[in-house]
Amino acid sequence: MVSPIAPNSLAGLPSATAIERLKHDGYNELPSARSRSLLAIAWGTVQDPIFLLLLGGGIIYWILGDFQEALILLGFVLFLMGIGLYQEGKAEHAVSALRDLSSPRALVIRDGQRSRIAGREVVREDILVLAEGDRVPADAIVLSCINLSTDESLLTGESLPVRKAAAVGNSTEMARPGGDALPFVYSGTLVVQGQGTAQVQAIGAQTEMGKIGDALQNVKPELTPLQQEMTRLVSRLFGIALLLCVSIVIIYGFTTGDWLKGILAGITLAMAILPNEFPVIVTIFLALGAWRISQKQVLARRASAVETVGAATVLCVDKTGTLTLNQMAVQQLLSYKGSENYDLAAHPHDPLPEAVHELVEFCILASQRDPFDPMEKAFKQLGDRYLAHTEHLHSDWRLLREYPLSPHLLAMSHVWQSADSKQYVIAAKGAPEAISDLCHFPPQQQKILVAQVSEMAAQGLRVLGVAKASLLAAPTPFLPPHPSIHPNHLPDQQHDFSFQFLGLVGLSDPVRPTVAAAIQECYTAGIRVVMITGDYSETAQTIARQVGLLQMGAVLTGAELDHMSDAELSQRIQSTNIFARAIPEQKLRIVNALKAKGEVVAMTGDGVNDAPALKAAQIGIAMGQRGTDVARESAALVLLDDDFSSIVQAVKLGRRIFDNLRRAMAYLIAIHLPIAGMSLIPVLFKLPLVLLPVHIAFLHLIIDPACSIVLEAEPAEASVMQRPPRNPKEPLFGRKTLGLAVLQGSGILVIVLTIFIVALYRGQGELDARALTFTTLILANLGLILSEGSASRLSLKILRSPNPALWWVIGGGLFFLAIVLYVPFLRQLFSFSFLHPIDQAICLLGGALSLVWFELLKQTAKLRS
Repeated sequence: MVSPIAPNSLAGLPSATAIERLKHDGYNELPSARSRSLLAIAWGTVQDPIFLLLLGGGIIYWILGDFQEALILLGFVLFLMGIGLYQEGKAEHAVSALRDLSSPRALVIRDGQRSRIAGREVVREDILVLAEGDRVPADAIVLSCINLSTDESLLTGESLPVRKAAAVGNSTEMARPGGDALPFVYSGTLVVQGQGTAQVQAIGAQTEMGKIGDALQNVKPELTPLQQEMTRLVSRLFGIALLLCVSIVIIYGFTTGDWLKGILAGITLAMAILPNEFPVIVTIFLALGAWRISQKQVLARRASAVETVGAATVLCVDKTGTLTLNQMAVQQLLSYKGSENYDLAAHPHDPLPEAVHELVEFCILASQRDPFDPMEKAFKQLGDRYLAHTEHLHSDWRLLREYPLSPHLLAMSHVWQSADSKQYVIAAKGAPEAISDLCHFPPQQQKILVAQVSEMAAQGLRVLGVAKASLLAAPTPFLPPHPSIHPNHLPDQQHDFSFQFLGLVGLSDPVRPTVAAAIQECYTAGIRVVMITGDYSETAQTIARQVGLLQMGAVLTGAELDHMSDAELSQRIQSTNIFARAIPEQKLRIVNALKAKGEVVAMTGDGVNDAPALKAAQIGIAMGQRGTDVARESAALVLLDDDFSSIVQAVKLGRRIFDNLRRAMAYLIAIHLPIAGMSLIPVLFKLPLVLLPVHIAFLHLIIDPACSIVLEAEPAEASVMQRPPRNPKEPLFGRKTLGLAVLQGSGILVIVLTIFIVALYRGQGELDARALTFTTLILANLGLILSEGSASRLSLKILRSPNPALWWVIGGGLFFLAIVLYVPFLRQLFSFSFLHPIDQAICLLGGALSLVWFELLKQTAKLRS
C-alpha cells in the first residue's frame, strides 16, 4: 500500500524533509560498479609488464648475490607504482566527476517552488513534474495529467505507449507495469506525450527497474575504436618483442656462456621495447579529455566523442537558446481589434492601450498556468505587469481540455470554463499562418497578414498569432443541451471551433554576447555553421546578421524542403546555411544530406523528435538546460549551459586532445628506439652492456609522467583554430608522424651510440662509457619532451609555457640524474664512474645536438606541410 496523498501534496516536500530522507534512504540510483579503491589500482599496477620485469630482474640479482642492485630495483618498483596510482587516481576522479554530471535530471516541487535537481537526489513523496521527452526518475503515482502517455517497453517489452490517468482516492496499490489508464509511472520509462504531476513512491533498488537491475553491475564499458586499434597494435608488437628477447637470451648465453646475464639482457630489452604504455596513455587521455571538456560546460557521454569533436566540419545549431539567450520578452502587440501596433520598448512605463488588453489575456489563456516555456513566461510577466485581473483568470477558471501543437498544425488551444460555468472560451496561439488557417482567412486577408508578419520578423522578432472562440456564442451540433460541458463532449480537432483572429505578438530574444566571436572562430578554423530554426526566414536572417553567420545562398524553408528530392537537397545544401520554419523531423534529412557530402556533422537538439538526427550526426550535441532526457541520451555530448560558444570550446579542446595524444605516441616511439638500440647493439657486437634493468626503470620514471601528465596537459597551439579540420579517417600514426618519430629516435641513437663507442675506443672503460651514454640519453630524452610539447613553437619558446608539469618532470629528471651520478652509493648501484667537467660538457653537447636535430626535423616538416 502506498502512502496516502496529502491534500497539500502539490506544495511538495519541505527541503529539510527531503534532505533528511536522502540521508535515511540513500540516493535514487541503482547499485553500480563502485570506483576502484587504491588497493585495486595498485593491484592493476602490479600486473603491468614493466613491474613484472623489474621484479624478475630483482630476483635474478638476488640469486647472483647482488643485494644492493636487487633493493634499488625494488625501490623503482615502488616509484613506478606511485606514478601509476597518481595517474589512475586522476583518471578515476575525472570519471567520477563525469558520472555525477551525467546523472539524469528531474523537475520536482519543493517548498511550493519548482526545482530541477539531479535524478539521484529524488526522495520518496517528492512531487515530480513530467513533460513530453522526460525520463521518469522514480516509481510514482500520477496526481494529475493531460494526455499523458509513457513508453514502458524497457520494463514490459511492449512497444506501444501506455496512456495514464490520475489517481482517484487517498491511497492506491502500486501495480505492475503495463495496461492503459493506470495512475502509475515507473523509473526509467519515457514520457512520449502530454504532461502531468506524480508523487514518488519508490526509489533506487525498490523500483521496478531496480528489481531487475542487478545485471547492470556486471556491464563493462566498451573500448573506443582508438583503444581497440591500440590493443591490436600492442598485441602484435608484444609478440615481436617477446621473440627478440628470447633470441637475445639465447645468443648471449651461447656466445658468452653467462646465461644469468643473458636473461638480464633479455629483460632489459623487453623493458626497452614493450609497448605497454600505448593503451594506458589512450585511456588516460580520453578520460582526462572528457573531464577537461566538462570544465567548459560540455559533458562527454561517450569517450570517443572527445577525439571526434575536433574533426567537425559543420556545426548545425538551433537559434533559440543556443545563439540567443532564450529569455524572451514581448516587444510588439498588433491588435486587429483596433488595428493598433503597440511597441512596448518605446513605451516602457506607459499603461497598455485598451485595444491590446484582450490580445494579452488570450495569450495567457493559451499558455500553461505555471509556464516553463520562455515565451509563455514572457506572456505571464506581461500580464502580471499590466493586467490587474490576470491572477483571477488563472485561479478561478477551469481548464477543460488542451489541444497540443502538432507537426501538421503549428498551433495549440486551451478550452476554459469560467468559475460560474456560464462561459466557455477557447484561446489559441501559434504560428500566424496556422492561426489564420483556424480563422479561415480569405486570400486577400492572408496576404495582408503575411506582410505584417514579415515586417515584424524583419526586426528580429519571433511572431505568434492569437485567436479566440466561444462555445455559447456560436453553438455547434456536437454540444448537448446541458449547462455544463464535459471534456469528452469537445471535438477532436481545433478546426471544429469558430475562431476569431485577435492579433499578432512579437517577442524578442537577445543574442548571446559570446556568439559572434565564436562563429568567427569557427570560420577561421574552417568550420561551416548552419542555422536550423522554426522561426521565419526574416527572423532567422536578422539573427544571422547580428551574429555574423554567413549566408551563402537563399534561405530554405521547411515547406520547400518537404517538396525536394534527396538529389535536389544535395545540391541546395552546398550553398544553404539557414533553414527556417523547419520542424525537428527535417533535421535528420539535413544531417544525412551533409554526411553524404563527406562532412563531419556536429548537431544540436533538445526535443524527443531530435533524437534520430542526434544519433545520425557524428557528434550529437544535446541541450543540457532545456533539452529532454531522450535527446541527452541520444547525444554524444551534452551542452550544460546551452551556449554556442561552449561548442566551439569543445572543438578547440578536441583538437588539442588529438594533437597531444599524437605527440605522446610519437614521443613513445622516438624514445623507445634509442633505448631498444642501446640494449640490442652491444649484445649483437659483443660490447659491454650499456643499459641494465635499473637504468630502464630510471628512464620510465621520466617517460611515464612525460606521456600521461606533461604532454596531456600541454596547452593548445595558438594556431589550433586557424587550420582546417583534420580528416577523421586520418590515422593516429600517419606516415608523416611515424617518419618524424623514427628520425627523432634514430638521431638520439646515433648520438648516444657515437659517445659510447668513442669512450670505449679511448679506453675510458665500461663504467665511464655507461655513465656518459646514460647521461646523454637522459638529456636527449628531456630535450625530446621539450620538442614534442609543440608542433610549431621552438623549444626555447616552450620554456615560457604555462604547463607546470613540464618543469616538475624536467627538474625532477635532472635532480635524480645528479643524485645517481654524484652520490657514491647510488653511483655504484648504477655501475657508473665519476663524471668530470669535460665529461659533463660532452653529455651537454650530445643533448644540445639532439635538441637541434629535433627542431630541424620539426621545421622541415612544417615547411613541407
